[in-house]
Amino acid sequence: MKIEQIYTGCLAQGAYYIESNGEAVIIDPLRETQPYLERLSKDNVQLKYILETHFHADFVSGHIDLSAKTNAPIVYGPTAKPDFEAIIATDNQVLEIGAIKIKVLHTPGHTLESTCYLLLDENDKETALFSGDTLFLGDVGRPDLAQKAASMTQEELAGMLYDSLYNKILPLADNVTVYPAHGAGSACGKNMMKETIDSLGNQKKINYALNQPNKETFIEAVTDGLLPPPAYFGMNVAMNKNGYTSFDKVLSQGMTTLSVSDFETIAKQTGALILDTRSNIDFAKGFIPQAINIGLSGDFAPWVGAMIVDVQQPILLITNQGFEEEAVTRMSRVGFDNVIGHLQGGFETWLQARKEIDTVNSITAEQFSQEIEGKEVVVVDVRKESEYAAEHVEHAYSKPLAYLNDWIKDVNPNQPFYLHCAGGYRSMIAASILQARGYRNFKEVAGGFSAISLTNIPKTDFVCQSKVLK
Repeated sequence: MKIEQIYTGCLAQGAYYIESNGEAVIIDPLRETQPYLERLSKDNVQLKYILETHFHADFVSGHIDLSAKTNAPIVYGPTAKPDFEAIIATDNQVLEIGAIKIKVLHTPGHTLESTCYLLLDENDKETALFSGDTLFLGDVGRPDLAQKAASMTQEELAGMLYDSLYNKILPLADNVTVYPAHGAGSACGKNMMKETIDSLGNQKKINYALNQPNKETFIEAVTDGLLPPPAYFGMNVAMNKNGYTSFDKVLSQGMTTLSVSDFETIAKQTGALILDTRSNIDFAKGFIPQAINIGLSGDFAPWVGAMIVDVQQPILLITNQGFEEEAVTRMSRVGFDNVIGHLQGGFETWLQARKEIDTVNSITAEQFSQEIEGKEVVVVDVRKESEYAAEHVEHAYSKPLAYLNDWIKDVNPNQPFYLHCAGGYRSMIAASILQARGYRNFKEVAGGFSAISLTNIPKTDFVCQSKVLK
């Protein structure tokens, strides 16, 4: 028996490959299927089942394409109603894979169809729990995402989650290994550990949600401090439930190469968003006017999902040469399938054609320190609230990047301000969007708070009331 966790850092997502005696199952696969097909071929095994723990909100699963290419059936837990052929397993149903078994445990609460899969080894010993979004390391699944579909409140769903965890998961042996669907950084939880594998016994000791005295305190604890989910989550659920365009077609379209002339023409004809995936440092020096920057080297796909409101938006890509396929692939993982091409040769081609460019007014932390000394200025900090609360520039506004589409309306275009994040990645996303929407009244601080912390600029951990930027 082999168990392999296939972890994708930028999505903080864990897929699983399990093999026994020539048969395999894959749990919660990512959108692109080729790596799984290559692994199956290498091991010379047959894919018997594709197991889905629930209808995912934060990424588009590869279940439909993988099933079409292998003829392996897709399996969901009880109550799931996909718009395609699938096995809807019953609670406690046992699936046989080679010499091992997998027991279906229906664990509603995160969603109504949420299901964990309990692996029994060759000796029928309960060995591993593939817990989906029901149980994370250090946390549990958020109970607010399925409210509309379930016609229930988040408190009611949290109550269901309590029953699932305390009646079905906690009674399992301490030495059962927990393999969750997500780790730290995922928007599907609020308190996840950086580790991606742990024993159930350790989780029973340290996981706050598993140490509540009763259902009422559990509900209060897991619903406290939940941030609004990214806008793309609902569309991802619909794609996972209803079906989607084959990844092969999405990739083929996105890999369309465009000359400078064709790029300009298509941009005008379609109103496509120009997405520049180069580093924030390179972008600041020069970019195509109206382009927005989300660097491929960071948490690219989640920020695409958070910043670009419409997943159907036509998108034209600017990438460093050789990274076009990676950009299209990572966008498809969060449902952004309408990449209609990329500029052949990247930004260098645009420069060679002597086309108009734009730049961001980016300054060093030292320049920032000199410019604000003894003055009353406006500083906008786009880091998370928790980062801001730990330490920030004195009197800075806390305006997290994730909420930019909400707070941008409060920006006074005539009031100069300074903009920073932790290291420059997020502030350049914000800067590019601000400039694309006509704001030119700011300076971005290169290096972010990491660089600012080395200066003598006054800092504090005192959290002021939220201020308005008008």
